Amino acid sequence: MNLTLATYNIHACIGADGRYEPERIVQVLRELNADVVALQEVEHHDVDGHDLLDYLAAKTGLTAVAGPTLLRKTRHYGNAILTRLPILAVNRVDLTLPGHEARGALDITLDGNGRRVQVVATHLGLRPWERRQQVRELLKLFNIGSANIYVLMGDLNEWFLWGRPLRWLHAHFKRSPHCATFPARWPCMALDRLWVHPRRRLAKVEVHASDLARVASDHLPLKGIIEM
Repeated sequence: MNLTLATYNIHACIGADGRYEPERIVQVLRELNADVVALQEVEHHDVDGHDLLDYLAAKTGLTAVAGPTLLRKTRHYGNAILTRLPILAVNRVDLTLPGHEARGALDITLDGNGRRVQVVATHLGLRPWERRQQVRELLKLFNIGSANIYVLMGDLNEWFLWGRPLRWLHAHFKRSPHCATFPARWPCMALDRLWVHPRRRLAKVEVHASDLARVASDHLPLKGIIEM
């Protein structure tokens, strides 16, 4: 059995062409056909009478877990996970640092055909020192031995391949491929990342660069295959 993972910054469903079209994100999610998808920049618009995240879940047949970082009177904003696996536990983690944009992580445990799979999905800050603090907190979430497989994925906003946050993550999980996902039309930066422990379980990491994905958001999705 293989498990397909993906991380996708949907940019509030505003495409590289500046148009707001949730249906394009739905189609890209269908192309991915992933078992677990980490979403970033989920703006809780009303779409056909439904909250955006509920709309994406209904259109894909996946179960949604919300992890908003900004709570507003009308529309929340933040992270989310879509999954077809049974959910065993959910932990919402605040990674916000004083004076900076609210950031967080979704830490969920899934039943992967009898194996416990911990998935932590996140979207880190824009400043290097901010990301260093946030990665320290993320690594505390992984209690090796409490699950069979551990996954960290999301938009890390880490531009520097030699930066300390990536070095710490590589040391913890072992090195994972860096693939350019941003900007979607001409990707040159590996902002979206995916790690798995044990590393031998990670069979493939690739960018999903379909014609639709190149315009649906300003990021391309990153996809990984786990051998269970």
